[in-house]
Amino acid sequence: MDIFDIITILMVFIALFSYLNYRYFHLPRSIGLMLASLILSSVLIVAGQFDESFRQNILAVIGQIDFHRLLLQGLLGFLLFAGALNVDLNRLMEEKWVIVSLATAGVILSTFIVGGLAWLVMKLLAFPISFTYCLLFGALISPTDPVAVLNVLKRMEASESLETQMAGESLFNDGVGVVLFMVLLRITGAGNDPGYGQAIILFAEEAFGGILLGVCAGYLAYQMLKRVDNYEVEILITLGLVTGGYTLANILHTSGPLAMVVAGLLIGNHGRRFAMSETTRKNLDTFWELIDEIINAVLFVLIGMEVLVLVITPQHLLAGLLMIPMVLLARLTSVGIPIGLLKFKLPFGFNLVRILTWGGLRGGIAVALALSLPESPARGMILAVTYFVVIFSISVQGLTVQRLLRRWK
Repeated sequence: MDIFDIITILMVFIALFSYLNYRYFHLPRSIGLMLASLILSSVLIVAGQFDESFRQNILAVIGQIDFHRLLLQGLLGFLLFAGALNVDLNRLMEEKWVIVSLATAGVILSTFIVGGLAWLVMKLLAFPISFTYCLLFGALISPTDPVAVLNVLKRMEASESLETQMAGESLFNDGVGVVLFMVLLRITGAGNDPGYGQAIILFAEEAFGGILLGVCAGYLAYQMLKRVDNYEVEILITLGLVTGGYTLANILHTSGPLAMVVAGLLIGNHGRRFAMSETTRKNLDTFWELIDEIINAVLFVLIGMEVLVLVITPQHLLAGLLMIPMVLLARLTSVGIPIGLLKFKLPFGFNLVRILTWGGLRGGIAVALALSLPESPARGMILAVTYFVVIFSISVQGLTVQRLLRRWK
């Protein structure tokens, strides 16, 4: 089965379950698709117990999909650009202290809290794993997922301030989290150990290099947009910006996610205001909204189907169930401390910490990072625990956050 056949199966599945969900179940589209693919995966797993050849064929098909490469080196750039395109830069600057503190100090603090708690849980379960690998799990699970968060924000009745805080944090802490994960991956010995001093330099190069690249690429695209008045050409320019900019970031070893966020903010604000006609704005928004919806659907279906390639033991299951509240506790702490310190300078609502804690969803990026780990006994455990946390986050937190927002407002 070639890649075209796999894409065909995915798109037919997405179209069918989107229709069924719209007509009968009325769940948020992405969450409904993920739950549907989880149910289908479970049915296929049960069927595979009775027919070994059938199970092997299914595993062979799913095994051809490199989820890590597909998301982190393909789809993520489009999703982050589309998300940043609709964020108001002025409102983002008004909330800059909250966003910066949560996307940097919050992610780093959560990484160490989750890593420490994970190490204690693994000790309790007598599972041999190093503390640095537990920190690696902390780094991949700590950032909120922009795809999941922005998907939920579309239907939340949140204030402009809260919406900007959640969107801004998810867009920027994703880039910070990926960079932190890559640095820790080097330190674990999975790559060449650069030492802690060089690790800090590497972190700065990845993060600030990505931001600088996003500014340069976005400004170049902005200048091109100013000189044409044809929405078809202008849409192609933004497509070239995303594909070329993200690829260049990988070549230069800078953060592609941060580059796309910065470029999206520049085009979505200055580009929209000074370089586009009303016709271009409407067509550009429609195009990127459609791209966002399609890729979101594909991503959430793949999250549900990745369970087919997981090897889950009772020990994995117990560790996953124990780490779900641990990750929430780390999120509560890593949000509560920065917000508590900023309260001396800025006014906040009473329930802000609770809303940001429960609304901080994890998604496909965490699964993709876990899949990128080199083969080792710890990889299977980290992957399984990551999967349990992500499924709980999307299905339980994602379905209830709007109701809780109304109650806590």
